[in-house]
Amino acid sequence: MSKVRLIVKTHYRELIRAYRPKDEMDHQVKENMLSLLKQHGDTLLTRENPIAHMTASSVIINEERTKMLMIHHKIYDTWTWQGGHTDGEEDLLNVALKEAEEETGLKSFKVLENEEGFIRKLDILTVKAHYKRGKPITAHLHLNAAFLLEAKEEDTLLQNKDETNGIRWVPVSEIDALAKEPEITPIYHDLIRRAK
Repeated sequence: MSKVRLIVKTHYRELIRAYRPKDEMDHQVKENMLSLLKQHGDTLLTRENPIAHMTASSVIINEERTKMLMIHHKIYDTWTWQGGHTDGEEDLLNVALKEAEEETGLKSFKVLENEEGFIRKLDILTVKAHYKRGKPITAHLHLNAAFLLEAKEEDTLLQNKDETNGIRWVPVSEIDALAKEPEITPIYHDLIRRAK
């Protein structure tokens, strides 16, 4: 399995416009995201905008589709997926792959796409106020593009000790018991179902 990157970079706004909603809620998320992009422009690609930032995340599953690779996030104190801010990068898939590698140590992923493309889900996620390296971060929104990746369970994992307290393959049936973010866990299950 090799790491896949888009050969032709697609501007993040075009990827979002091309996303095909699955239902009415999905449609509203897409429209709201496009509205925020129209209002705030490329400031959403960086953390300059105090209200919202573009992010990219991934659900990493094993080849059998029975487990999800999860990290224990230090700031949020929960088992979660991999992802992060775009920090000026327009290629959302590249951001998701970079974050997946940084947070798991894995070097090889298969990007699972469908007839609709690489982005598997769009979400507007609320982030509670918190402290990062002693600095206060006010509550804000993450305009998130989610991707679905596959990795070999036997590949060597490497914990990112700066950001996480642990990393492990979690059986799908145990995700809800470990994750403390009930607003996000349905996204995990939705993406895993789409992989089958």
